[in-house]
Amino acid sequence: MSELDPTQTESPTPPPAAAQPRHRLRWTLTGLAVIALIGGGVFLADEIQTSRLQAEHLTRYAAQLDYQTVDGQDGRLRYPGHGPFDERLGYTRLPAVISHLDAHGFRRVRQTRFSETLMDYTGRGYFAPFHEKTRAGLDLVDSRGETLYDFRYPYRSYPDFEAVPTRMAQALMFIENRDLLDEARPHMNPAVDWVRFARAVLGRVGRLVSEDFDAPGGSTLATQIEKYRHSPDGVTPNAGEKLRQMVSASVRAYLDGEETLPTRRRLILDYLNTVPLSAAPGHGEVNGIGDGMWVWFGTDFEQANALLAAPDGTGEQLAAQGRVLHQVVALLIAHRRPTYYLPFKGREALAKLSESHLRLLAENGLISPALRDAALAQPLRFRDLVANPPLQPARVSKGTTAIRNRLAGMLDASLYELDRFDLAVTTTLDGDLQAKVSDFLGQLHTPEFARKQGLLGERMLVPAKLEGVHYSFNLVERIPDGNRVRVQTDTTDQPLDINEGSKLELGSTAKLRVLTSYLEIIAELHQRLSSQSPAELRKLKIDSRDRLSLWAVEYQAHASDRSLSVMLQAALERHYSASPAETFFTGGGAHTFNNFRAEDNGRVPTLREALQGSINLPFVRLMRDIVRYTMYNGPSQTAQLLEDDSNPQRADYLARFADREGQTFLRRFWHKYHGKSPEQIREDFLDDLRPTADRLAAVFRYLDPKATPAQLGAFLRERLAGKALSDDALVKVHERNAPEAYDLTDRGYVARVHPLELWLVGHLIAHPEARWSDVVAASADERQAVYRWLFRSRHKGARDSRIYTMMEIEAFVDIHRRWARVGYPFGHLVPSFATALGSSGDRPAALAELMGIIVNDGVRQPTLRIDRLDFGVGTPYETRFARPAGEGERVMAPEVAEALRNALSEVVEGGTARRLSGAFKLADGKPLPVGGKTGTGDNRIVISQGHGRGVALNRTATFVFYLGPRHFGTLTAYVMGPDAASYQFTSALPVQILKSMGPILIPHLEDRNSAAPSP
Repeated sequence: MSELDPTQTESPTPPPAAAQPRHRLRWTLTGLAVIALIGGGVFLADEIQTSRLQAEHLTRYAAQLDYQTVDGQDGRLRYPGHGPFDERLGYTRLPAVISHLDAHGFRRVRQTRFSETLMDYTGRGYFAPFHEKTRAGLDLVDSRGETLYDFRYPYRSYPDFEAVPTRMAQALMFIENRDLLDEARPHMNPAVDWVRFARAVLGRVGRLVSEDFDAPGGSTLATQIEKYRHSPDGVTPNAGEKLRQMVSASVRAYLDGEETLPTRRRLILDYLNTVPLSAAPGHGEVNGIGDGMWVWFGTDFEQANALLAAPDGTGEQLAAQGRVLHQVVALLIAHRRPTYYLPFKGREALAKLSESHLRLLAENGLISPALRDAALAQPLRFRDLVANPPLQPARVSKGTTAIRNRLAGMLDASLYELDRFDLAVTTTLDGDLQAKVSDFLGQLHTPEFARKQGLLGERMLVPAKLEGVHYSFNLVERIPDGNRVRVQTDTTDQPLDINEGSKLELGSTAKLRVLTSYLEIIAELHQRLSSQSPAELRKLKIDSRDRLSLWAVEYQAHASDRSLSVMLQAALERHYSASPAETFFTGGGAHTFNNFRAEDNGRVPTLREALQGSINLPFVRLMRDIVRYTMYNGPSQTAQLLEDDSNPQRADYLARFADREGQTFLRRFWHKYHGKSPEQIREDFLDDLRPTADRLAAVFRYLDPKATPAQLGAFLRERLAGKALSDDALVKVHERNAPEAYDLTDRGYVARVHPLELWLVGHLIAHPEARWSDVVAASADERQAVYRWLFRSRHKGARDSRIYTMMEIEAFVDIHRRWARVGYPFGHLVPSFATALGSSGDRPAALAELMGIIVNDGVRQPTLRIDRLDFGVGTPYETRFARPAGEGERVMAPEVAEALRNALSEVVEGGTARRLSGAFKLADGKPLPVGGKTGTGDNRIVISQGHGRGVALNRTATFVFYLGPRHFGTLTAYVMGPDAASYQFTSALPVQILKSMGPILIPHLEDRNSAAPSP
């Protein structure tokens, strides 16, 4: 081929005829593709700008993501599993809450049900769409629906978008989401800023090439809110989580329809009210601009809003506006790394960033140069968190404190967490009456008011010491499905509630518990003996020391009316000596007791009279009879095993007895300590121990055999209220209680505790994970030794005294079971006749529960302080809990309850509470039936002999009462600390106070008792 002349042209060779149609088709398809691409690009650009298609489809889809509230337990819903806001509001804890409340007798009576679409949507991991609460917390209302307590978090917030200062909204949008309120785009999807998102994606790609590449974030306000509310730990760990935030935010944006401008305004409002801003000591986590300004800068929220909303001022006003604006901008930036910028480390960096943003705001015309300069002239000054901690004032009463503590325990939450739950609770309290009673008791510290109430005088109070006395009051109403606490208050400024959070020696109120056990025993004997003929009764062999059984047999053999009611009245007419001359062997030693009034010493009153006059010695002797009855009639009948020393089968029998009874008592102690930490076990055991140096040392060296004398000395000083032994005495006590000095049984005798309890405490401290089967296996030898050694002593007198001590301890374990059945709150009784006079302690609320059983004819009903709980009202997780109506548990024969009511009424008619006789009358003049029991307690630690035998720890005076057929409760006056020894008031004080409270109480008793039938 010849070379072509470059200056010449040549026509191309035309294609074959068959190829021409294919050529035209290819160009046609290419053209169509180009047109389609151009059209798609135009459509995409339009969709990015207008969001029309998203608005249409997402609105339709969001309408299907609904739920409804139905009665009963539906269970067709999914609770969130994570997210800071879901955790704070309690939504993530609802499955556990259901379990906890179920264990406390509450049931779900109302709950949400998800639609199928919502079930599918949340099943894919997306966040349930609804209008979330930006401010929520615990609400407590009383039985009439009046507010008792309401906590709202965050503390400071904007109620609506209109309340947000324009400057603040503009600053937020400039920093985070500039076109958010573009009114020209009514259907705009606020969850996705496509330009910003594309830059973020490109930035991520650039970071793959170089770590120094600047990668801007792609989050909008909508996705940021989803992140810090619902993502795990409030962060975005990967692209999948970011996608979940974007989808959830997009769906949530169209809940109210296709036009999203109202939603976008709400986004600004929600962000400002909820943005996380780290946490501060003494305050906790900080959320929202309002709390952020107050916590971190000490700036008043309302004043700051007024300054931001006002036009630019001059002078001091402009400076103040600049200072507040500077703080706002700093907080809006700090959200990016709040734990770095706000507490301490990053404050300098935050100041530089906020200053540069202030300049940008001015350059873009959002603030004036004058305001910019004023803001830059005001450096960030943070609050001194040590000298001026951001503490919120407490706004709780004793009644609400008790209920919050109970709720926290029920829900396994701290009070801090509980207050932030989205929870409304209906309590049983009567808020109006609670306030009136609290105000009345609070005024008793004023001399003039105390004088008007008749509280000054002998065995009462003196004006100079009114401030030292505190009072607690508890009033409960009996209704068919439970006992509802209407008032629970005390006058201390401590969080502890004396009514149900204390252990006090309440003196002679223990006589009511002793009398209750006595009458229950009489009822048991009646059931056992009433079907037998006099001839059969005379053949029964009863030990001469079992006086209660002897009397019951004698009564049934000769009574013309053998009914239980009549027998109980006869039992109350039994006489007991009031002489203090006798020495009682009890609690492992010799004890004497005194009466309150010396003129009672020569009397031999009936039990009815002894209760009216609160005479001590008859009840000490009655307790002895109860202990002996328990020895001879309890499950083990221990006393009968000691009768015949010559029985050749005694050893085998005692071995079987020791194994069986050892397990019985070991199980009781197991229930007392099981599930507690070693520290709790040790403290509970020591708290129940009557403190003396030898007893404490015996226990201490058993639990810590390698302890030095110095360690023992520190322990004794702690337990004996600072009492210190000399160095020589300490060494002797240390050596005398060495591990090799005693075996387990002797050590238990020295410590005056059951040896098996001492062994179990030591075993559980060393093996906290031990199971019951492990304990049984490990204690085989100890169970035998505890019972075998008693019969090997050379001296019968020593053997008998130790046997009796052991029998008495075991008898008190059985007596404790009786007391616990009728509401005694503690896991142990002091094994001494002094328990009849209050040495084992009690609680006012527990005494009220016993009175409730008596008033309710022997049926123990639950004592309720909470009627209903409503979680997450108005959310997809709304759940209502309530107690189903119950019938209660019969724990006492109705005849016993009636006999006790009559005896208690006589205490008011002619006994220690007679000043109340006729004091409570209804509007028609009819007297209200009143009964009760008084008690005075003087708790001391003995540290020397002779004069000044002890240091007073507290002095108490209590009256447990019933008012009419439906109301009962307690009123206690008490003094805590060494000054208690200088007070001489008796139970006459609470009786007089209750009488003085009559005008406050009667209208409420009238209202509630008008239709109440008498038991």
